[in-house]
Amino acid sequence: MTSLRSDDHVAVVSPPVPGLTRAPAVTRTAMTVTREEPKAAFIVAWVLCLLFYFLQYALRSAPGVMIPELTTKFALTTLGVSSLLGVYYYTYAGFAIVAGASLDRYGARLPVFLGVMTVGAGSVLFGLGSFGLAEGGRLLQGAGSAFAFTGAVYLAVHGFSGRWLATAIGFTQFAGMLGGFAGEFAVGPLVHGPIAWQSFWIYAGVALALVALVLLFTTPARHAAAGGSIWAILTPFKVVLINPQSYLCGVIGGLLFMPTTIGDMIWGVPFLTHGLGVAQADAVARSSMIPLGWVIGAPLLGYLADWIGRRKPILLGGIALMLISGVGVAYPFIPPYIGGLIFGIGSGAAMIPY
Repeated sequence: MTSLRSDDHVAVVSPPVPGLTRAPAVTRTAMTVTREEPKAAFIVAWVLCLLFYFLQYALRSAPGVMIPELTTKFALTTLGVSSLLGVYYYTYAGFAIVAGASLDRYGARLPVFLGVMTVGAGSVLFGLGSFGLAEGGRLLQGAGSAFAFTGAVYLAVHGFSGRWLATAIGFTQFAGMLGGFAGEFAVGPLVHGPIAWQSFWIYAGVALALVALVLLFTTPARHAAAGGSIWAILTPFKVVLINPQSYLCGVIGGLLFMPTTIGDMIWGVPFLTHGLGVAQADAVARSSMIPLGWVIGAPLLGYLADWIGRRKPILLGGIALMLISGVGVAYPFIPPYIGGLIFGIGSGAAMIPY
């Protein structure tokens, strides 16, 4: 198997259409239509999967603006709240492998549908007010969310040519980080104003159930499933695990994600309020600048990587932006809001290792 290096272009080749291999020249238009229709259907499903990714990211970041309510409701210390919210990542990490394997074997329709429904169920459980149910709901949210990004990338690969794949994945992260921004900037005023925090989780669960049903009926069912026994699912892991670039990309992507998904979306508001003495409303707005920066940086850096035909320079530039602006946020020498926005733009490079 030929290894795909960071600066290679990926060519997506459509398989021959059965029954049309001996077609005369006059049927070329019909053949083109036949081949283009599935791509359009995959792109439509990809757009819907972006909505799923948006919602699950909003749920991932929303607890950061309701930590006082969670502490009071469940009678937890700060460490206890950290443990409750952190269990999300246990199942998220483990089910990322399950999600990838199931997509390879069964296609996107059923796995993504089940993923969305799992997040929806976890959201409702979290809003019911019991600590045990909240913990179980957080575990379900993590497990189902693992199907969001992997499902969107799977659909993008089938819907777009390799020439524009980084751009498509950049827009995937655009949707996710827009959800992360909404989970802080929009959810904060909601749960401290017109609705209770428990109601937010129940409404979100209902919205996810609706998205799941639409995805079930619009995602293409055509899929060349992996042959052989159930153990054939393990075969691709051998390809991944023996390639050193897999570990390099994993470490780089993980280190770029950690400051945003955990550092900002969970602890950004408490850091600003308790560490720097910023007012709650201002802290929420400033913390939300980082995912807003992702909204700009992910598609922009993905497009630049496609435009110049190289990945490493864009990745290194994003890391440099994160380093400079991150220090400027922690030891404030960059104006408020600007530092977080620049940090988010730079961390948009985290999608490139994918």
